[in-house]
Amino acid sequence: MSESTPPPKGPGGPRGGRVDGSPGARDPRAEADATPGAAKPGGTKAYRAKSAAGQPGEGKSVYRAAPRAGDRPGGAPPRRAEGGAGKPAVARPAPPPLLPGAQPRAIAARVLDAVLHRGRSLKAELATALPTLPDPRDRALVEAMCFAVLRQPLRYEAALEAWMPRALSRRDGDLRALLYAGLAQLDPLQLPAHAALAATVEATRALGRKHQAGLVNALLRRAQRDGLPATDPRHSHWPSWLRGLLRKQWPDHFDAILANSAIAPPMWLRVNAARVGREDYRAQLAQAGIASIAPAVPVEALRLQEAVPVSTLPGFAEGLVSIQDLSAQLVADALSPAPGARVLDACAAPGGKSAHLLERDGALRLTALDIDAQRLQRVRGGLIRQGFADRVELLAADAAELDAWWDGRPFDAVLLDAPCSATGIVRRQPDVVLHRRESDIPALTVLQARLLDALWHTVAPGGVLVYATCSILQEENEAQVRAFLARTPDARSEALDARYGHDREVGRQRLPGEDDGDGFFYARLRRSPPDGAARPG
Repeated sequence: MSESTPPPKGPGGPRGGRVDGSPGARDPRAEADATPGAAKPGGTKAYRAKSAAGQPGEGKSVYRAAPRAGDRPGGAPPRRAEGGAGKPAVARPAPPPLLPGAQPRAIAARVLDAVLHRGRSLKAELATALPTLPDPRDRALVEAMCFAVLRQPLRYEAALEAWMPRALSRRDGDLRALLYAGLAQLDPLQLPAHAALAATVEATRALGRKHQAGLVNALLRRAQRDGLPATDPRHSHWPSWLRGLLRKQWPDHFDAILANSAIAPPMWLRVNAARVGREDYRAQLAQAGIASIAPAVPVEALRLQEAVPVSTLPGFAEGLVSIQDLSAQLVADALSPAPGARVLDACAAPGGKSAHLLERDGALRLTALDIDAQRLQRVRGGLIRQGFADRVELLAADAAELDAWWDGRPFDAVLLDAPCSATGIVRRQPDVVLHRRESDIPALTVLQARLLDALWHTVAPGGVLVYATCSILQEENEAQVRAFLARTPDARSEALDARYGHDREVGRQRLPGEDDGDGFFYARLRRSPPDGAARPG
């Protein structure tokens, strides 16, 4: 439930010192000595590679550039004053156009600099940056570079530390980010090296760092020649307090959680069962040259063997198919409302689960609620695409403030996909762990308990509530549900089968990468029927 994840607390960046797990943080005393432009005796600027033994100043020079008259930010040569007394004004020559591909790489560097070094949200930065690129292929490239870097930022940082005798300073955040983007193009994106190098080097001009083009060229050529140094996936960018929790709570799965969270997830589709059968749609994919795999459950799910642009999916604009992870699709199975039931999706944005429920049952009476009115518009847009807009009641309100939105009529089924740490979807939102703070977890558990207690009043006697999160932390999942059951005498937990993952007695937990799905928790809670009424199921 990434969209429901609260924003990071505070600026979150490495300002003022090292932040645990934040790449790029430096000792300010070292930075003062490591500034790339620091003057050398004799007036030269030089970067020397470490030798194979890692000693600075030995071995082959990676980059060495004598100062040139034109070396200054922006790369433009110094000019005489234009239009001086008694002289006609001289028109400034227009800079030559950038090489194709340079602008997306410069934009990726700026986005990464904001996320890695200034604590900004990747989603927010991309939302601002991508519309500046008219070509969808360039937008896709920016996203690919940013995600590839943020899934393993310490790997790229380690490579630069191994190859450069002095770390880049804090002022060189955009250059460091550009280098990370360059390394990610070579591995794991595997872009053609000649294009990746030329465009990334050219991007230094767009960043006003043309004078450092040689440094970028030399480092990327070394990466092309030698490959990136091997790193231990356990030394991930997850903060130490979070790694400690995972190691304690999932000792047998700790390494797999970190490793699976560092790789790109597969592309999952949900076929609209109201419009087309899964096998029929799979045949349409095959005709379009898109290979897919159909798992046993959920029955509408297809996993593509290779990710493709959404625009190439047959019938996407007409609502035949949506993008949704396998684990998120299982929520509809866990809820399984009766035909024509009155259902509440309490934290509905971005709306995939609401649409899934409607695809299964056209007679469903669905209310989609979200605290964010703007995100609720995204829900509306998805429902319009699928032809469900007139079948859903959309409400913008705090779900826990019942007086603000509830008409007092109980729901047969309630879905609470609760705000959480999003630790199960780090591969999809890799900046989550960069910004997450230890104090966030108690705050989130308080919010989750508040939502559970309030929404329980809206469940009809004999009705069901499904509590779900995209977290893999026990505090937000089984511990949360156990505490709720202890203080709610008319609630009981119902068993879920093995398709929902590891049995936690009061729910089931899927971990990242299992069956190629995200990390997700599910608990199904039944409210006691009125006295004398038969218990369902």
